[in-house]
Amino acid sequence: MKLSMRTAPLFAFVLIVAALGFALLNDPRKMPSQLIDKPVPGFELAGLVAGDGGLSSKDLTGGIKLVNIFASWCAGCRVEHPTLLRIQREGAIPLYGINWKDKPGDGLKWLKANRSPYLKVGDDMNGRLGIDLGVTGVPETFVIDRTGRIRYRHAGAVTDDVWAETFAPLLAALAKE
Repeated sequence: MKLSMRTAPLFAFVLIVAALGFALLNDPRKMPSQLIDKPVPGFELAGLVAGDGGLSSKDLTGGIKLVNIFASWCAGCRVEHPTLLRIQREGAIPLYGINWKDKPGDGLKWLKANRSPYLKVGDDMNGRLGIDLGVTGVPETFVIDRTGRIRYRHAGAVTDDVWAETFAPLLAALAKE
């Protein structure tokens, strides 16, 4: 099919609009994780402080747990931090942190300034574990079941509303399994 000089620009415009519409409608925060119901990838991360033991996939077995991916430069992480502190304070569920793609020392400074809600924190400075988990940005939070399988991925801030509407019912259901 031969395009005339008049229809070629129109055709190009329609293609560009379609591509932009597709990109806008496919929010990466709403994309399901390919790892749902699969085991957490094996990993060992250094801690934010030398000698503190870090975090490994072995820490995420034997009970229902949350893993929160955060960074000091992340605006959404600041939004969710009060909710994470409340979850930790109430002892609702063990909460582990992964500091993602932060400059050395920045994650630790941020946690010291704002208090850490995490039992353990691993340093994923190069983002390798984030790639293995399919992280598209921060914050992201994963629910891990008793067998070490990923049961849910939430992209975006965990606010009190998100906790009540999404996490609390899911955790109650997992507790019955």
